[in-house]
Amino acid sequence: MLQLPLNRLLGTKFVISMNRNKITITAMKKYLIVFVAAAIGGFTSVGAYKYIEGDSASTKTFGQPTPTKFTSSIPPEAGIDFTVAAEMSVHSVVHVKTTYEAKQSQGMQGFDPFRDFFGDQFNFQFPNQGPQMGSGSGVIISADGYIITNNHVVDGADKVNITLNDKRSYTAQVVGTDPTTDLALLKVNEKGLPFMTFGNSDEVKTGQWVLAVGNPFNLTSTVTAGIVSAKGRNINILENNPKAGKFAVESFIQTDAAVNPGNSGGALVNTKGEMVGINTAIASETGSYAGYAFAIPANLVRKIANDLLEFGEVQRAFLGVSIQDITSEFATEKGLDTYEGVYVSAVAEDGAADDAGIKEGDIITSINGVKVSSPSELQEQVAKNRPGDKVSVAIKRDGKEKTINVALKNKNGGTTFVKTEKGTALGADFEVLSKEEKAKLKITSGVKVLKITAGNLRNYGIKEGFIITEVNNQPINSVDDLKTAIEASKGRTFIKGLYPDGTKAYYSF
Repeated sequence: MLQLPLNRLLGTKFVISMNRNKITITAMKKYLIVFVAAAIGGFTSVGAYKYIEGDSASTKTFGQPTPTKFTSSIPPEAGIDFTVAAEMSVHSVVHVKTTYEAKQSQGMQGFDPFRDFFGDQFNFQFPNQGPQMGSGSGVIISADGYIITNNHVVDGADKVNITLNDKRSYTAQVVGTDPTTDLALLKVNEKGLPFMTFGNSDEVKTGQWVLAVGNPFNLTSTVTAGIVSAKGRNINILENNPKAGKFAVESFIQTDAAVNPGNSGGALVNTKGEMVGINTAIASETGSYAGYAFAIPANLVRKIANDLLEFGEVQRAFLGVSIQDITSEFATEKGLDTYEGVYVSAVAEDGAADDAGIKEGDIITSINGVKVSSPSELQEQVAKNRPGDKVSVAIKRDGKEKTINVALKNKNGGTTFVKTEKGTALGADFEVLSKEEKAKLKITSGVKVLKITAGNLRNYGIKEGFIITEVNNQPINSVDDLKTAIEASKGRTFIKGLYPDGTKAYYSF
């Protein structure tokens, strides 16, 4: 018995078995006569077939493909020789090493057994455990030292070190980060560095060959190959909290190229040597490669990198609609005649879509000529723009197609750029409210708490997203106003404000 084991498919292991049967021929005279007669008939039939078909008939040969009228438009060598693409990209991918200084802690995260059992006369502190280390990858995107990587690679790091493929090493500055796309921009002081060019991720096709270039398991300059297995994937790994100003964008390129811990921030490269994505995550129950990996599309990466360079933060644009995927069940429920596009389930009042005339029940089929068939793909196309940019939105309404030009807005309902003010001394980052957001909330002052790291704001229960309107009855319109009001407080500080949903709250410390 000959067994040919195949790889696991859909969780089931298939085994194809073939039995070789022993055929016995008895050389008896009467059977020999029959055999000869059959043979003559067979050769006669074949000869007649060849005569009729002439030179157009093909002769089958074992071990070689049978000629057909279908031919591949891709040369045999294309897609199997990655040497040029690997050589073009491997020198532009760097090893990112991060250091996290251990913070001296009293007790075990707030629990001190010596104090609890013996009183305050024993105030033991556990010794520092030394700095913690981390690593990942990054991609040089300019000759003067700008590098793109994942936010989770450098998040919270006290020091970031970059090592090139030629073993040169530099200390990197974090220019800016964007948790909503899991990207970060770094800078090293060097010139003439090899950098990678951006490819057009909108043109990436399912089934095309790609390379994953990075530093898995601290192994530098590793290249693996695979195909694009899907686009527009949303795997819900990024924090999405609109109340706190966090609007996650997930529209990953899925690939079966081997990606492991340490590949994060590395490049997904096409056969031309162009970067078409930043490798970010893997689907795995073990923490190691298990079949699929996910990359942020290069067109979105380019936009985020430019924003971080110019503004230090991302300028997000919003269409102002709630959207829903069109499944067969949903299409039947709504009486739709198509599964293509994304269904508009609600339109925000005075939002960009509302101003342009988009209505509930419309089906959005493309943004700027790029087809969208899922909410994640629509979010990706919108996220490539800034507030104030105009986009062409193709829709279907009542079975008819039309195109609407929409001027995108910021999250506050305006078209201006949003600026975050750092309030390090207060242990938080803040955002000054626009006139539009103040009008919407019916307030005349306020700064929004975006991110809380430490200090009184966290200790006294203030949550991210809270809008501080007054401190000790003094209106707050900037971080400087907030600092001044808190510093002028004598004794107790009284904070008044509200959350984006209109819930009022008061805090004092």
